[in-house]
Amino acid sequence: MSVVTYEIKDEIGIISVNYPPVNALSVHVRTGIKESIETARTDASRAVLIVCDGRTFIAGADITEFGKPPMSPSLPEVLATIEKSQKPVIAAMHGTALGGGLETALACHYRCALSSAMVGLPEVKLGLLPGGGGTQRVPRLTGVESALNMIISGNPVPAAQALEMGLVDRIFDDNLLQNAMAYAKELVDKNAPLRRVRDITIEPSSIPDGFFENYRTQTTKRYRGLLAPQNIISCVQAAVDLPMDEGLARERELFMELMTSTQSAALRHMFFAERTSAKVNGLPKDTPVKQILSVGIIGGGTMGGGIAMNFANAGIPVCILEVNEEALQRGMDIVAKNYGITVKKGKLSEKAAQSRKALITGTLDYNDLKDKDLIIEAVFENLELKKQIFAKLDSICKKGAILATNTSYQDVNQIAASTKRPEDVIGLHFFSPANVMRLLEVVRADKTSDEVLATAMALAKKIKKVPALSRVCYGFIGNRMLRFYGRESQLCLIEGSTPEQIDNAMQSFGMAMGPCAVGDLAGLDIGYKAREALTDEQKGEPKTYRIADTLVEMGRLGQKTGAGYYTYDPATRQRVSDPKVMEVVEKVAKDLGITRRKIDDQEIVNRLIFALINEGIKILEEGIAQRPSDIDVVYVFGYGFPAYVGGPMHYADTVGLKKVYDTICTFRDQHGEAYWKPAALLEKLARENKTLEQWAAQQA
Repeated sequence: MSVVTYEIKDEIGIISVNYPPVNALSVHVRTGIKESIETARTDASRAVLIVCDGRTFIAGADITEFGKPPMSPSLPEVLATIEKSQKPVIAAMHGTALGGGLETALACHYRCALSSAMVGLPEVKLGLLPGGGGTQRVPRLTGVESALNMIISGNPVPAAQALEMGLVDRIFDDNLLQNAMAYAKELVDKNAPLRRVRDITIEPSSIPDGFFENYRTQTTKRYRGLLAPQNIISCVQAAVDLPMDEGLARERELFMELMTSTQSAALRHMFFAERTSAKVNGLPKDTPVKQILSVGIIGGGTMGGGIAMNFANAGIPVCILEVNEEALQRGMDIVAKNYGITVKKGKLSEKAAQSRKALITGTLDYNDLKDKDLIIEAVFENLELKKQIFAKLDSICKKGAILATNTSYQDVNQIAASTKRPEDVIGLHFFSPANVMRLLEVVRADKTSDEVLATAMALAKKIKKVPALSRVCYGFIGNRMLRFYGRESQLCLIEGSTPEQIDNAMQSFGMAMGPCAVGDLAGLDIGYKAREALTDEQKGEPKTYRIADTLVEMGRLGQKTGAGYYTYDPATRQRVSDPKVMEVVEKVAKDLGITRRKIDDQEIVNRLIFALINEGIKILEEGIAQRPSDIDVVYVFGYGFPAYVGGPMHYADTVGLKKVYDTICTFRDQHGEAYWKPAALLEKLARENKTLEQWAAQQA
């Protein structure tokens, strides 16, 4: 079956695209559209209508062509053919017209859409810019500032807004083809002009002095470290300053600059990584999935309340269990406060917030959980307490219910062993704030059934989480690696750095926050309490934690007490350097016999990031993670690792495993093998001059 068909009906040539699932702009679609326009040039049609079958208009590029040599005709060639047509070409949009799909519509002479349609240019999210004239045509239709806001955000806009902006000429509530045909006939009967967007000019004097400079400054602050937004500004400025063809040439030049950049490669890697992470190696595709129609959550604190919101947002009723009325009310208040913030930000209507809150109820009685399909335990990190809870759930919950733990560190196998149904036990590790963070670490215990695992992965999608599968080990993927990142931040601090230098170095690398600031945000007492449960041998050398412990013992717990590594303004939470902290650092260093030295920013970055990489590769060796890209998903969606770097595993490939290995060997020689023993897989791949991506392909 041809993916593009052409027929004449009532003097209107109809080009129909049918390339499921999203009518992506594959070479076959591009060829079909171009040939159909060329056919219409000399046939009996009076106008041409471009429509799509299925659930959407053209939703963008064909991702299967990413990274492959370009195939003719290119999108610009197709758009030029459309634009040059001597008969009116009308795009009729439904679903989502995104990227090249919207650019195809913009090359048409007129555009109509269903009122339910969405249009947008999301290329920036892949580290790219619209390469089919989007940066030149949108500002000519909408004005410069509206175009910049739309293209740089990458977010789609609804048809009604697109109509106001000038991107769409007519919208319909239903019967798209019928109404679009009538619209095309109306244009023909009125002898409507061939309205080519390229013929619109933007008067340079209409742009306020300093507009682009000011916009760049704002964009630099908002999209720190990203290249694509800056290139988009340059392209839109070209739409003002240059004729159309020169503007298109500038767009193509800056598009190719981004296409070959490490940033776009990283963002495209993350695009695929996010979609791959839900796939479980070896899990049969026909594995049954349980219906989750009701959920119970044990623990109504910040984490439990946040978890509850995920299910309520998906329309699934939730019952929160707490130990007493006071704790339960506190938890319900947290939920109400979170919804209130969302409403205040304009992201949710008051009516919707009320209906979601109504799905969350509370109880003090375990028996109220007996008929729930899924129970998630979200109490504090105490293994014995968790085992007691699961033993109780085992005696109460219905047969087939999934029993999940939200533990960050504890042994899920031991928790499962406290029940007579270990096959129904799984780890569902949400990240704080659970109603915001997209990552869900799914921890597969030794006896977790395929059905429970398949259900967990499907459920993650339903509650709009990105799942990453982990086997059982201390800290699973994310927190296990984080220990070594934290270790190196403490060692850099005691050996010669300051909290400010460490945080600034890591933020310059691209981390959302530096480790000292993160510690203050989370609360330094969390790590302190965790260490209290460890033996001296388990804690490691005092130099890796003594500074943090000293601050806690001084009452400096972080933001919640107004002081940690920094002091904080009570009103603004603005952090300020505190000389008292460096007094502590220098005293602890002296007490432990450490001579402080000058440490440069690059050493800080390499030590923290390469510690992550080395441990991540050990996790791959042990089969804790399925694939390197899953580790990248964990760190980008759970720990603020910059997506434009692609996660620690992708970054290792970008740097080169040989360089990573050699640097770790240098650190080993300087600091000892106890801290810096290269992973065996890293050494092997470095010697073979291979990448983790190549290794993963061999394992698949």
